[in-house]
Amino acid sequence: MAHTAMSGNGTNAGDDPLQTAVWRLRSRACWADAAALLQPVTAQAALQRAALLVERCLYTEQGWEEAEDALRTAEALAHSDDERGAAACERGQLAYAATLHSVRDRADEARAALGRAAALIPPGAAGRALLDFRRGLLAENLARSPQAARAAYRRAHAGATAHADPLLLSFTWRHLAGLALRDGELAEARHGFAESLRIREELGYLVGTAPALASLADAEAEPEASRLREEARRLFRLLGGVPTWLSRQLTPTPPAADAATA
Repeated sequence: MAHTAMSGNGTNAGDDPLQTAVWRLRSRACWADAAALLQPVTAQAALQRAALLVERCLYTEQGWEEAEDALRTAEALAHSDDERGAAACERGQLAYAATLHSVRDRADEARAALGRAAALIPPGAAGRALLDFRRGLLAENLARSPQAARAAYRRAHAGATAHADPLLLSFTWRHLAGLALRDGELAEARHGFAESLRIREELGYLVGTAPALASLADAEAEPEASRLREEARRLFRLLGGVPTWLSRQLTPTPPAADAATA
């Protein structure tokens, strides 16, 4: 299962106290509480609030109406190309999440919104790396085109490196590693998953640490794989079963079901 990255502040000791508080809540799966700290009176605040609530939808499969309302506010306040592009990027991500979780097929809306974002956010801009990553998610999980996904993830990885965005790097490392694992490139997959886990642990991104542990387990041999999965289960339970889709990855599949889906 793919999930989102949202770049932001608050991860460094000298950051604005409000952003630090928002980050701490977000990283512990408290998106609604984090969003409540932001007053949507400026385009930037409204966009950040909408992004938090869109991310909650992807991780919890809940809160769709609240995310839609926040996104409409952000779209109304956006005036510059950068702001309109960022709002379109979030619109595309929400439509992607709804399609991925089978809430409603909004794949065409997702593609159109990310296309609008690409027309507004120039190559090399700070927001382009996140946009490239999300276009990779669409290519991998909706279009079933791993080659297109890999190219988009690599562009996102380069952009995240150029703009010193470690959180986004943790996502690009993980998704590139997932494609490598699919191709049987175990060493490359193991390295990418390990880098993703390292960054998330350093940032204190708790809600993303269990998925990183589970992914690394898929590339490791026993007994290390079982140890990593058990640690992922512990964090998953600690966060109240979030992200929801991780339960399927952490639940052993009966042999009969394995054969049926092989």
